[in-house]
Order: sequence, then C-alpha cells, then structure tokens
Amino acid sequence: MTVHSDLTAHLIARNGHTTPVGASEYTVSDLIAGYVTGTDGSSVELRTSDGRAQRIVIGHNTSAEFLRNLGEPYVDATAQVPELLARGAYLYAYGVRYPDGMFDAKRLIFLGRRPGDYNFEDPHWWARQLGEIARFYRRAQFGDKRPVDFADYRTVLRLGGDKSDHFVQETDTISRLVYGMASAYLLTGDDDFLDVAERGVDYLRDHMRFVDRDEDVVYWYHGIDVRGGTERKLFTSEFGDDYEAIPAYEQIYALVGQTQTFRVTGDQRIRSDIDATMRLFHRFFRDPERGGYYSHVDPVLLSPHQESLRHNRSRKNWNSVGDHAPAYLINLYLATGDERHADMLAETFDLITEHFPREDSPFVQERFHDDWTPDQEWSWQQDRAVVGHNLKIAWNLMRMNAIRPDPRYVELAERLGRTMPGVGSDRQRGGWYDVVERVLADGRDQHRLVWHDRKAWWQQEQAILAYLILAGNTGDTDFRRHAREASSFYNSFFLDHDEGGVYFNVLAAGTPYLLGTERLKGSHSMSMYHSSELCFLATVYQRLLLTGEPLTLWFRPRPDADRVLRTAPDALPPGRVRLSWVEVDGRPYSAFDADEMTVKLPDTRHALTVRAHLSPVD
Repeated sequence: MTVHSDLTAHLIARNGHTTPVGASEYTVSDLIAGYVTGTDGSSVELRTSDGRAQRIVIGHNTSAEFLRNLGEPYVDATAQVPELLARGAYLYAYGVRYPDGMFDAKRLIFLGRRPGDYNFEDPHWWARQLGEIARFYRRAQFGDKRPVDFADYRTVLRLGGDKSDHFVQETDTISRLVYGMASAYLLTGDDDFLDVAERGVDYLRDHMRFVDRDEDVVYWYHGIDVRGGTERKLFTSEFGDDYEAIPAYEQIYALVGQTQTFRVTGDQRIRSDIDATMRLFHRFFRDPERGGYYSHVDPVLLSPHQESLRHNRSRKNWNSVGDHAPAYLINLYLATGDERHADMLAETFDLITEHFPREDSPFVQERFHDDWTPDQEWSWQQDRAVVGHNLKIAWNLMRMNAIRPDPRYVELAERLGRTMPGVGSDRQRGGWYDVVERVLADGRDQHRLVWHDRKAWWQQEQAILAYLILAGNTGDTDFRRHAREASSFYNSFFLDHDEGGVYFNVLAAGTPYLLGTERLKGSHSMSMYHSSELCFLATVYQRLLLTGEPLTLWFRPRPDADRVLRTAPDALPPGRVRLSWVEVDGRPYSAFDADEMTVKLPDTRHALTVRAHLSPVD
C-alpha cells in the first residue's frame, strides 16, 4: 500500500470521508438570525428566535448590506454598522463558527434602518416583486414577442430562464404561469400580464382540454409533447409518484390559473370548464360514503379502486382533499358567491379537522386509506410530515373561518401556528424545513430531518401566509413575529438578484442549492404559482389586516361576465375591509356596495377596465 493510500484509509477511518484533516474539521460556515441585545463595538450579542444567546464578532473585514427587493440595486451598509446595531434590531450574520463557540461574522444583512423596521413592509414591496417575477417568466418563455404564442412555452427553464430541450408542455405549469400573470394584473393593472394570462387560458382550452360529452365532464391532459413540431397528447401523468394514473392534484392545478383569470374577466367559457371539471371530481374522485376525494383514478375506468393504481389504489391525501381550497375553490367562491362552493369548502375543512390531527404528533396526518385510517407506508412519505402542508392547512383554515365561522377551524389553525415553529423551523438561522419524521424517535427531543436540511421556496410561502393571516385575525404578537421572521428569510435568500425570479431551494445557511432539478426556474414542480400567490396575498394581508394601508385592484370584466363584480381580494374577516371607491374606464363610478365589496356593472359590448379601491375599516 502506498503512503497516499495509507493516508486515504486513515482519513476514511477517522472522518468517514476523504477530506484532509485541517481547518475544515474545526470551522464551519454558518448563519445566525437574531435580535440585538447588546454590543461592545467589536462584538454583538444576538437572541435567536427560540431565545438562545449568540455572540458574534464584528471585524474590520465584515461587510453589511440592506435587504433589497427584486429589481433593486445593492445598498451597502458597512459604514453604518455601529448605529444599525441598536437593541432590538433583527439581522442575519453569515460567517465562520470556531470550535470554542466564537462566531466570526463576515456578512451582515439588515432588514431595515431601525429596530422594528422591515423593508418588506413597505406597502408596494410585494407588488413590485410580483411585477419583476412576471417579467422574468414572460421574457423567459416568450421573449419580446407580442402577442405571445404559447406554442413557444416550455415546462423546463434553466437558472437564467433559458429553455431546455425538454419538449413536454405540462398543463399544470402553464396554468400556474397563468395564475401568476392574472395575479400580477390584479395588483399592477399591466395589460400585458393579462394578455399573457388570457392567451394561456385559450391555449389550455384548445390543446389540453378533453370534453367528455357522454359523462358531461371536462378532463385535462397531463400535457402535450411538441417534439418535432407535432402534438402528442399525454393522457396520464408522467410524474414518478403518479405514473400512468390520473392524479387529482393535476386536475386541481389545471384550474388554478383559469380561476384567477375568471376573477379578473368573468369569462363564462372558463366558468363552464371549471364547473365541468368539478363534475369530474364529484363523479369519479369523490368518496360518496365516507367523504373526501381519492388521490388517483385509473385512466380507463376512472375508478380509484383498480389494481393498476398500485400504491395509489383507494387512497386519499392532503392534495386530493384539501388542495381544492387554495388552488381554485376559494377564488371561485370569491368570484361567484355561489353557496355550493362554500358547501364544498365546509365539507373539506370539516374532514380535515376531523381526520388530520393526531394525538401522537404535533404534525397532521397527510395520507389515508379510503376508510380514513392513516396510511403510514406510502412510498416516500411513510410516517413523515411535510412541514409546508401543516402551515398550508393553518393558513386555509383561517380563510375558511372567514367564509363560514367555526371555532374548530380557529382552534386547529392556532394550534398548528403555535407548535410548528418549534418542530418545523430553523430557529437559529431562520427559514422552514422540508420533510421531517412525524413522530419523535426514542430518546430524542427533536423531529429528525428525513433527507436534508434544505429549505424550499414554496414552504417559506406557506409560513409567511399562515402567520400573516393568523396575526391579522388575532392580533397575536408571536404570530406577527413569526410572519416577519419568515418574510425576512425568504426575501434575504430566495430572491435571485442576478438572473431574476426566485430559487427553488437554499441550504440551511441560505446559500442557493443549484443541483439537479432544484437548479431550475421551471420544472414539473415550479412555474410561477407559489411565488406570485405569496406576493399577491402578502400584499392583501399586510396592507388590509396589519398595517392599515388601502389597496387598489384591477379587473377587466368581459361583456359576457356576470353584471355583479365581486372585488374581495381574499376570504377576509367580515367587517374588516370595505370598498371605498370605484373607477370604470377611467371615470368615477358609484354603483357599488361598499360593505359587500361588489360593483353593479353596466351592460356593454366591450370589456371594461375597473379599478376597485379597498380600505381597512378602523
């Protein structure tokens, strides 16, 4: 054996890998998030979210910056560090941790210029961010082409927005892009965003829709393969968990963009397709005996009980039962006021409050057999919790409570809101984890991470929205703090200031993780939905429920739209928001109900441009 081989064997025996013994064994790059409790000029004492004290050293080579939004330039704060380190200020310190506990800060991020100031609480922050994200995806998919042509659309986008050689156009990712563009129009009134959304809806209807006249339902293809200039329909899912089946969540998310566009335009063709897809859900996915919706149906018999479904046979899960609400059903109810949709929402959340919480874990159970017994052996999930799903449930329970108040909804939402930070968040660095073991292992006081300690963009969204709406409904200061901490981490580390858009995943310390599909800005899992939903609803909750700022929304009802336009931006607590003024085609308009937030539209032969100005009630 050579000396080199001897050294390699020694390193493997000692470290389990071949990294040479040296500095890397004794130091680690890390991140600290905390509130300043004291400073002596050369060091700062921070208190982390869970109350731990951490002293960080400030050296002559420590740089500092202010938090910035997408589209904004870097703003250096190095010269202002002494005055910025005021007691109570929240900041991030990235640096090197030594074995004696010393943390040598190399980079500081300040969230505002004074303690209690957060740049993202500027009333225009989230709307500007949404505009930047919309421009990124518009440029990546269509360039400067006007009008856009969705034949150019590609599901897979590289980090900078360049298209790959993947020729499958997935229905859900187009729908998610459409959602983002419609939401961007609602906040900005930019006609180009609405044009993209409407053309996307037309493309979905013309290329991805199957109308089954015998069953009187609409089904949405998984996508189409446009390789070689031809169009091959993909009837069943090609995603690994759902291969050769029709998953409920793909049909659900086919409606997400169309429903948001329907809110803006009132296009009755969209409403007809939504109604027909809901008949598909009720006829083939719903369990008429025990309630809820099955996760998959067989593509031939449209049955959830076929052997061909393998591990998805006769199963229900969070996505099939609960994702109706955030994806399309709440927005559909907001647009129509149809009590049938409120009934479906109530049934959904009654089932969630009855079956999802468990006594053996702070996390909900997410997968079930058809009799609602927990399925703890399904594929990758086993008995594991997706942190973001717990937060998503808390967020949507509070929305549902605004539609039909029920103390059970509030109790579960608040319980999840109070327990999740201690079991699903990183209370030293900030941010929220991905998948954890749902039950504690023997002798452990922390739920183990399943695969990694990375943090995904969509799970940060769920945390921000959950805690914003909880804080806005309850006035609880802890919920407000968690909302601010989650917003701070997301805005500090997920915004891609070099290429545009947001990163899929970051490492525990906030560094972008750029490997495999997590390097992409477009994929089966990522289009424009979660980032734009966050921007839209964070604007709504922050301005109307928390900071007392008014909000103007834009609509473009078509001539065939219902003549009552419903302008409520989300399911908000009754009596907290009113419609202050309305403009139609640039002129003041008085035919509106301030408390109901509805506008009686005139009959016209052209689309109207409506501005609705909403104000919080003192």
